[in-house]
Amino acid sequence: MEVRERPLEWQEFAKRFGDVEANVERVVRGKREEIRLALVALIAEGHLLIEDVPGVGKTMLAKAIARSIDCSFRRIQFTPDLLPTDITGVNVFNQEQRDFEFRPGAIFANIVLGDEINRASPKTQSALLECMEERQVTVDAVTHPLGTPFMVVATQNPIEHEGTYPLPEAQLDRFMLRLSIGYPSAEVEADILESHSAGAPLAEIAPVTDAPGVAEMVDQARTVHVAPALRRYIVDLVSTTREHPDLYLGASPRAAIMLLRAARAMAAAEQRDFVVPDDVKALALPALVHRVIPTADSVMSGRTPNVILAELIDQVPVPVAGSG
Repeated sequence: MEVRERPLEWQEFAKRFGDVEANVERVVRGKREEIRLALVALIAEGHLLIEDVPGVGKTMLAKAIARSIDCSFRRIQFTPDLLPTDITGVNVFNQEQRDFEFRPGAIFANIVLGDEINRASPKTQSALLECMEERQVTVDAVTHPLGTPFMVVATQNPIEHEGTYPLPEAQLDRFMLRLSIGYPSAEVEADILESHSAGAPLAEIAPVTDAPGVAEMVDQARTVHVAPALRRYIVDLVSTTREHPDLYLGASPRAAIMLLRAARAMAAAEQRDFVVPDDVKALALPALVHRVIPTADSVMSGRTPNVILAELIDQVPVPVAGSG
């Protein structure tokens, strides 16, 4: 694959991306790879599902991103009694104007944190489907567009099942990436104790860009070149999941689209105006792991989706330089 000269605009993109990344890392210590994936989802106009145990920084990550890009932030605490209108909004009668007016719900923000999303009922969870896919809300046949940037960051606890409702496949498929933050190393955790015990670390970080700046990055990432051979590689990865004997359900065509968009954002963050196979390979696991369901035999033998997909990614042939 021919290496092109790097235009100044891509240098500016990578610098702005790096500034946000470094700013978030001041709060979420020792998790640069997870922070980068979260920002890739933001720039690729995707949504993020964080599945991890309590106390590892899931909420802090979402708040730090919102503060770093000077965007509006809303937190929705998902509970069994949460109503769909709490999320989308509702029309209420205005006594002075003698007419109905729309009161926006919590979804009307640039960064929306859906905390413990699997604690709400399926009816309430379904209120997010239109918002996440079409970036709009329809109430009483009237459509209200959402702003740019717009990202839903949903969290759930994988080990707590009492009082929870598993996310349906249709909703899981709307998340671009799924990741786990994990526990920090001993050195990083000692550093966290020193910095977080003195006060609120979020109050110490200032915005490094704003919503129009992020919207400009979103538009620029769309122009990243993807060679035909790489598009075919993405299709091969996704279609292989549908034929794998250890998988009951494979990834959808939406998965291929989101993997391509994420790869474009990753390439731009690396100061390139073209995607390389390593971009796709780095994103394949977080982009596909929540979209596949292993067979009963695979579950019984301890083969998790992560293991199956890691093997699959290694087996699918990678396009060579000059093939497109």
